Order: sequence, then C-alpha cells, then structure tokens
Amino acid sequence: MATQEEVFKKITAHAKEFGFVFQSSEIYDGLSAVYDYGQNGSALKKNIKDYWWNSMVQMNENIVGIDASIFMHPTTWKASGHVDAFNDPLIDNKDSKKRYRADVLVEDYIVNKLEAKIDKEIKKAKKRFGEDFDEIQFKSTNSRILNYQEKIREVELQLKKVQENEDMEGFKNLIEDLEISCPISGSKNWTDVRQFNLMFSTEIGSVSDGASKIFLRPETAQGIFVNYLNVQKTGGMKIPFGIAQIGKAFRNEIVARQFVFRMREFEQMEMQFFVRPGEQEKWYEYWKEVRMKWHLAIGFPEGHHKFHNHLKLAHYADAAADIEFKFPFGFKELEGIHSRTDFDLKSHEEYSKKKLRYFDPEINESYVPYVVETSIGVDRMFLAILSNSFTEEKLEDGSERVVLKIPAFLAPYKVALLPLIGKDGLPEKAKEILKELKFDFDCTYDEKNTIGKRYRKQDAIGTPFCITIDHQTLEDNTVTLRDRDSMNQERVEVNDLSRLLSDQVALKNILKKLS
Repeated sequence: MATQEEVFKKITAHAKEFGFVFQSSEIYDGLSAVYDYGQNGSALKKNIKDYWWNSMVQMNENIVGIDASIFMHPTTWKASGHVDAFNDPLIDNKDSKKRYRADVLVEDYIVNKLEAKIDKEIKKAKKRFGEDFDEIQFKSTNSRILNYQEKIREVELQLKKVQENEDMEGFKNLIEDLEISCPISGSKNWTDVRQFNLMFSTEIGSVSDGASKIFLRPETAQGIFVNYLNVQKTGGMKIPFGIAQIGKAFRNEIVARQFVFRMREFEQMEMQFFVRPGEQEKWYEYWKEVRMKWHLAIGFPEGHHKFHNHLKLAHYADAAADIEFKFPFGFKELEGIHSRTDFDLKSHEEYSKKKLRYFDPEINESYVPYVVETSIGVDRMFLAILSNSFTEEKLEDGSERVVLKIPAFLAPYKVALLPLIGKDGLPEKAKEILKELKFDFDCTYDEKNTIGKRYRKQDAIGTPFCITIDHQTLEDNTVTLRDRDSMNQERVEVNDLSRLLSDQVALKNILKKLS
C-alpha cells in the first residue's frame, strides 16, 4: 500500500500531466514555490472562487464585495504592523544547508512524535478489544496516552512562551531540548534562530533616483480596512455588515514547500465582518460554525476537518482558530477565523488622521467597529479538493483507473461530448448537442482515440458526466449518459439532458443547503 508521501507525489504528477498545475517558467528550469494553473486547474480555481463568492456575497444581504489594488500607500503597512512584526523565525541545519521555520519544526514534532504515538496506542487497543473498544474512555484512562497528552501541553506552552517573547535563543534551546533533527540530513547541528521579514518590496516612480519604496501586499485584508468608510457610506451599510474580497497576495517565503500549499504568490478569499464592540465573541462563534458548514457541504469525508485554537494570538486578535484539513502530509491550516478587535481601524485612524468611526443610530453612539475575519487560501482549497478527489481504483475486469472525484459543481468540465466514431454524421450531431448545452454547462468535446480511452481521460480530469453519441442517436434522438463515479450508463432523451445535468451539477443546489 502506498505511503501518504507516495500518494502526494502521484497527486502532484497528475496535476501536471492533466493540465491542472505547471511549474512557473518551466522552460527556464522553473521558479521555486511559484506555480501556473493550466486549463483544468484555472477552471477548478474559478469554480472554487464562485462557490465562496456566491455563498458569501450573493447569499448574504449585509455582505458586499470589493476589489482593492495590490499596491498600497507604504504607511498602510506601518499602521498594520507588517513593517515591524511580519516576521518568521528561521533556523538552518548546518549539514543539509536547509532552512526551516523554527515554529513549524516544533509543531511537526508534536504531530509526528507525540500525537502519532497516541494514534498508535489507540490502533493497538482497537485491534485488541474489537467492537468493545471505548476510545473516549481509553484516552482518558490509559497512562501512556495521558503522559503523551501532558507532554504535548508542556511543549505547546513552551512554544507559546518563546513566540510571545520573541525569544530566538529560547527557540533554539527548545529545538535542541526536544532533540529535533533535520528531516533531510537527520542531523541536530542547528544555527541560531533569526527573524526574517516576509514582505516583497519594490519601487514606484519613473526614475529610480526619485522612486519611493512600496510593498507587494502580504494580505488582502488591509485593502478592505482602508476602504471600510467608502463602502459603508456609499452602500448605506448598517452594523453588522461585511466586506468580501478575492485577490492575490505575496510573501517572500523562505521555506516554501508542499506544492501549492505554501507559495510566494497566492490568492486569498477574505471577508471582514464589522460588528458592535462587545459583540465580537458572538459573531466569532457564528462565523466559525458557518465556515465549517461551508466546507462540509462540499462532501468531504467525516473527520477530514477540525478546529485548532491558536496558542499565540496575533497582535491584533483577541480570539483565533484555524479550520485544519487532513492533507496527505497531515492536518494543516486551510482557513482562519479571527476576532481582530478594533486594532486595524484604530491604527489606520492614528496614522491617516482620518476618522473611521460608525454612528450607530440604535444606541445613539459613535464608535470604531470591531472586526471578525474569515480568510481562506484559494490555492490551499484547490489542493484540498485535488487531494481528496484523487482516487486509484482496480476494476472488476482487472484493469485500473485514476479518477478525480471532484464534486460535480466544482469540476472543470461538467460534461464531455463524445461521438462514438469520427464519421457517419456523429461528430455533427455531437456538436449540435454541445451548442445547446454550452450555454448552461462547461462542456468539452473529444473524438480522438477509442471511447474507453476517452472515458479514462475524462475520469482523470474529473468530468462528472460523459455523453456518447452513436448511430442510435441519429434514429431516436437518445444518447448514453455515463456517470464518472459509478461508471453506470443509461440511455436518455437528448431533450432531457439539460434538466438531468442541472439536477446534478448546479451550484445553486449546494447554496440551498447552506441557506
């Protein structure tokens, strides 16, 4: 049986082979941690963004969208804290010459060394006790598990302490005390820990001597905050209300890894929800529930998502949690929900000398709103969909197939039109049907190779339905409709295709579940 690492390698290879993701500038040997989305990848990304935008903006009367620019006045990043505090603690292994984030090394130690031992104990007990096994009782009474849990709490507290104090020497001591070794060399020969600012800088101006230093935005949230008053006034928005945005952000990640999970150029889907001071806790819990429901509505297997509460809070937050997803390389952050307090708007008030207050007619009071943020990476969501959908199946006839079981409403193509052979009027009939369906569905057409090979190709890119046009189609106007997951085939009337497909692939069906 393939290991999770082997499965992940297969997924990344599949992504390239079938037009989902390419290494950026590959003909020049590529650019590290930067990727291009191919024809199928860009379509899947668009569908993910449509799902988020429609569920967030279209389905909520008090949430509107904007599209802020990537370049912003440099004082923006001073006010937000990014100039002084947007750093990662980095450590090098002297033998492998590889660089790592110090906090990630400790977090991986907790998962791979301690939590893995707990999982091993539970698996052994399940095998020993069978159906009589009570996992909750076992975890609360088994001495070895209790010791591991205590060790996890101890390490987490130590990690929190060095992070809050920005204690770089303490960071190195913690790594050495835990005897953490380099994943590449196996060596424990570490350098000191250093802070590294992640923002890309550039210059704006016609000549370099007179240019001003600016930054590529490291997040999209600040574009919302500096436009808060513009949107509130022009839209007549009343608290509580939200502003949503999808856009590119840039971070000079030194330790970029795991395919599109961590990149230097990435895309975010963020919503900042402005609330009355004192009500942020209520709305924080509300958006945690709503966002988890959004993920589960896609149809992921049970147990693939969990909340992780932050041990160390960012300088702007009074509460924060991540929705983590079970990637092939373990549970990692997919979306963050943060109670940002009034830090951002107050800071921009201070630096800009402009009032960013809201007059609340219900309480006859003017105040700086508090903010609850939901922020999800498009690229990470893309990888979650791809990882969960990738399936290798052995069929009854002994053959094998690779299929991407992408939820139908997210699939790059919803339907493929396949004439059985490329003559006898079948291509013409197939294109006639395509001409009608393409107004409502993303369609593709293919007449090359045998019908079996074409089915396998469509399985590999995740097309949920194939329509085969044969000689009987010319006689009675029926076609064969094939389901990707079950591979079942049924004969249906051409006139019924639009209705049948709409019932299966329409985004509105998922949005209704969320309403």
